[in-house]
Amino acid sequence: MRFNDGFWLLKSGVKPYFGLQVVQATPDDRGYNLQVSTKPIRHRGDTLAGPVLSVRVHSPTEGVIGVKIQHFKHVDPTPDITLFPDDPPVPSVQLSKGSESWSITSGGLIANITENPYTVTFKDSKHVLTSAGYKHQAIYDVPYKWTLRSASNSSCLETDFSSNPDQTRTPELVRYTHSELNLSPGELVYGLGEQFGAFVKNGQSVSVWNQDGGTSSEQAYKCVPFYITNRNYGVFINHPGEVEVEVGSEKVSRVGVSVAGESLEYFIIHGETPLEILERYTRMTGRPALLPAWTFGLWLSTSFLTSYDEKTVSSFLQGMQDRDCPVRVFHLDCFWMKQYEWCSFTFDPENFPDPKAYLAEIKRKYGVKICVWINPYISQLSPIFEEAVKGGYLIKRKDGTPWQWDLWQPGLGVVDITNPAARQWYADKLEVLVDLGVDTFKTDFGERIPHANVAFHDGSDPMRIHNTYSVLYNELVFDLLKKRFGEGEAVVFARSATVGGQRFPVHWGGDCESTFEAMAEALRGALSLTLSGFAFASHDIGGFEGHPPPEIYHRWVAYGLFSSHSRLHGSSSYRVPWQYGEEAATYMAKFINAKHRLMPYLYQLALQGNLKGHPLQRAMFLEFLSDRTTHYLDKQYMLGPSLLVAPVFVPQGEESEYYVPAGRWTSFFHPERTVDGPTWVKEVVPIDEIPVWVRPGSVLCLGPSGVGRPDYELAKDLEVKIYELGEEQIVQVEVPQGKGNKSAGVVEAKRRGNDVVVRIVSGEVGLSEVSVHAGGKTLRATVGKGTSETTLKL
Repeated sequence: MRFNDGFWLLKSGVKPYFGLQVVQATPDDRGYNLQVSTKPIRHRGDTLAGPVLSVRVHSPTEGVIGVKIQHFKHVDPTPDITLFPDDPPVPSVQLSKGSESWSITSGGLIANITENPYTVTFKDSKHVLTSAGYKHQAIYDVPYKWTLRSASNSSCLETDFSSNPDQTRTPELVRYTHSELNLSPGELVYGLGEQFGAFVKNGQSVSVWNQDGGTSSEQAYKCVPFYITNRNYGVFINHPGEVEVEVGSEKVSRVGVSVAGESLEYFIIHGETPLEILERYTRMTGRPALLPAWTFGLWLSTSFLTSYDEKTVSSFLQGMQDRDCPVRVFHLDCFWMKQYEWCSFTFDPENFPDPKAYLAEIKRKYGVKICVWINPYISQLSPIFEEAVKGGYLIKRKDGTPWQWDLWQPGLGVVDITNPAARQWYADKLEVLVDLGVDTFKTDFGERIPHANVAFHDGSDPMRIHNTYSVLYNELVFDLLKKRFGEGEAVVFARSATVGGQRFPVHWGGDCESTFEAMAEALRGALSLTLSGFAFASHDIGGFEGHPPPEIYHRWVAYGLFSSHSRLHGSSSYRVPWQYGEEAATYMAKFINAKHRLMPYLYQLALQGNLKGHPLQRAMFLEFLSDRTTHYLDKQYMLGPSLLVAPVFVPQGEESEYYVPAGRWTSFFHPERTVDGPTWVKEVVPIDEIPVWVRPGSVLCLGPSGVGRPDYELAKDLEVKIYELGEEQIVQVEVPQGKGNKSAGVVEAKRRGNDVVVRIVSGEVGLSEVSVHAGGKTLRATVGKGTSETTLKL
């Protein structure tokens, strides 16, 4: 929200009350409770009028300090963001008081509070990270008509008319609580969920308010009130509703955060590295769940508006099998149900007369898991609509009637996810499908949740639950699958999310076009999402809208199979490779095999995501913070710490350009090729390839070639590949079992002079080959069964 007209003046009608002076500070075991006046206090008479802000500065866990600003104190509306749902906080607080100041130390983070003027400065042992300076905290009263005219373009106040036309009369004034934090020269901001615009958020106005707007606009399906900087800290705004963030946009050297209401809380999260910041953030908001290994295989969809009767489905699966492109998950999109009836949770009998028998047949014949499309909306033409109305399972208007509209499905209602009976009803419908052979669900939609003139069953504030709905919806489905299949065996394929949604993966990027530009949008969205606490990210390979030209399809397949999760999906056209030439299947088979071979590496990364919140797809600066060139890169990424992936976004024959950080990197597919960084690489990339470079000092354990599926025994018949190991360098790699969070053992590689020694340190790990890559040369040694140590001479 922008309150200013330029830097010096306020917009007409805006009334501010700035926090100016601490008049009282009371310590407790976690921090200080401050009373902050909004006018100078020179004598007792100055205390008789005007707002006083209640500010709490405290540390909930190590390396984190929060600031909560309140005006009128009352019971906060629901829902709240659940904090520490998986791992407990790590208390670490030290308080100290000066003559006119107070300080809190937590881990390596220090907050200094000054009395007059009232300021809060955050620093670590090296430098000041950021600060809330003089007049940086305030409450504002804003004319409602002015908010419609002048607010951030994506403000929910402005979009009420399109997303919920039956709104009620709004008060003349809207109260905002606001805080600003300084941006230092060269400081960059990232994250705020899956944002498809410019990767670096400086200069942008971002509304944390979920909307169904595709990948080509300022709207986003997964808005998260968290951003991370390149200056050793992140900021988590603890507010479930709309949060308006001005990133160097209203005031170019500040980040302004505003929420409608009487309170605002944010946490400064410190870390020596960006990964440590994400680790502390996901401790607070939840870790990504551990996923079954089969989810990392290829997902094939029917597409949306196409025909997908039994004959078509079987022909696709047979065609993929015949072309050595093994499908691990087959997805049936919306029209598995009858048109106009979404959702009925019933297979269309014209296309699937005996769904249980048919699903069992294709699972047996093609070795696939089955995914079906669902959403939380019920068409009034669905045979279960009246059941939902009578049971009170739908969101209601304030007059008690179901909230309905005609966008997407005729007269659809929205399941009231806050109603325990509605949740059970919805889960029961899904359980019937699981009994038929369904293994997972594509949990689509969940963004267009009405927020005006509606009442939720549990009394939730409609503005606060608008974003949170997506988490509750996906949690419901995820927990049902976990109950049926066990811990570590559940997965959803979700579109909407917000803070906490990372606990219920996987998430894909929504509706994109079939262009190079949209492919780049998908990557920017994925990198912003994984900088917001999400470990996994997927997208529609080939694009959703339109029919991609073969070259875009080929490039997107390569990028998609070097993503954490890989799904072929479109709207009105199929995404099976032979639609784009038989050579497309050959290219795809190569990349599927490469991903399967990488499963010991990928699954170990998934374990780290579950334990620490570390993402698989990583923006370059996450791994190379000291290299400032990496801070702007958004067309390439690291897949874990060892693999640099540079998708191709240019037409065939044109040069692709990407950056390689310091050190001698080795081509994953062509180990005879090396490049010495830091340098920019320009090359024409063959249509059947993607640049993938292995970081120097890496040790990769690869599974056997041609295994045909991702969920095999990950600790058997491994090829250990060692890349540019430094003098006296020792690298240990944990090898996962591939089921649950258990380790199979540890493999160690160390270099002494010209000797490279590989040994099994612990556990039961079976090696078949060891190869050492150095200076473009490769040395190989076959490892006999039962051999625990192998030495190669450079």
